[in-house]
Amino acid sequence: MQKDELIQLHTFLYQMRTQLVQMCENHGFESTYYEKLDITPYQIHKSKREHKLAVFTLSKDIAGIISSNNGDMGLGKIANRLDQMALRFMTEKEKELTRP
Repeated sequence: MQKDELIQLHTFLYQMRTQLVQMCENHGFESTYYEKLDITPYQIHKSKREHKLAVFTLSKDIAGIISSNNGDMGLGKIANRLDQMALRFMTEKEKELTRP
């Protein structure tokens, strides 16, 4: 996937997550590691790796939000797998900043 396509996907997932958080704000959704990554879709100067990490993190959040609202264990497993994929793209410094 080219960087510009990845940024478009990042933008779409960011907007989708924002809408889901607004719809589900009373259901106890807590902000996750995405905010700690310090990257937005509008920062086109960031590396392809950073945008890829953001895409996996946003996808994990979306799957987590949907699974918590529906009680769907399948989506919970997908969220866990996406979290593992995001870890693969993190540098040691990012792991220290985002993980407890």
